[in-house]
Amino acid sequence: MKIALTGSSGIVGGFIARAAIAAGHEIDPLPGWRLGSPAQLDGYDALVHAAFSHVPGRYRGGEGDDPAAFIAANLDGSVRLFDDAVRAGVAQILFLSSRAVFDALPPGTPLPDGTPPAPASLYGRVKAQAEAALAALDAPARATASLRPTGIYGPGPANKWAGLIADYLAGRPIEPRVATELHGDDLAQAVLLILQTRARGAFNASDIVLDRHDLLAEVARLSKSPNPPPARADAAALSVMTCDRLDGLGWQRGGFSRLWRELPAMI
Repeated sequence: MKIALTGSSGIVGGFIARAAIAAGHEIDPLPGWRLGSPAQLDGYDALVHAAFSHVPGRYRGGEGDDPAAFIAANLDGSVRLFDDAVRAGVAQILFLSSRAVFDALPPGTPLPDGTPPAPASLYGRVKAQAEAALAALDAPARATASLRPTGIYGPGPANKWAGLIADYLAGRPIEPRVATELHGDDLAQAVLLILQTRARGAFNASDIVLDRHDLLAEVARLSKSPNPPPARADAAALSVMTCDRLDGLGWQRGGFSRLWRELPAMI
């Protein structure tokens, strides 16, 4: 399969590119393309849109002090990209959305596939609106899908906990927190499954519920740190996505065994 991939230089895009190449697909990162500019997509079998323009290190709140530019790049730019793909006859279009489309729901709300979006941030609203624009382009000869991943982790540049681990090892106070997490390799496999099966619609993508207490207790064991981990957070307030649609395609997640196996490389 010949796949056009936006955002290939980002953390999530990097996972997708490596997995697609390993599976024997041809990946093109569209060199020179930027959000909002025209994309030459003739001859591609699929488009995976993972690019997103934001303030460095921030997604929610990633608009900084310029929400109009944020919308123009990420919503208008995405819609233009989808339209370019349709004109080029691309048969499959997959958009990397976010669980942020659910942020306005009450804490502790179960989030099965098919939960209607209820975004709280501009980031979540832009993702939800881009999802809707893409879904409107679905057609018998063209499969469109959106993937709603939770927080992504992994070694190297994807190590979202580098600062947290450094603070813990230095003995600085750590705020209790519990969150849902997904390894980048598992996200990439979800992308490939959707493309391989020509699946359509919106898909949740999540794996483990991780408390910082447990993460840093394992860091303490591996590093022999005497510092106590933070107290446990209230997991009852966490809204957890279920992923029945992906599971039905045969999706396999790494769970805690993957996390504990890779944690030494992240310390």
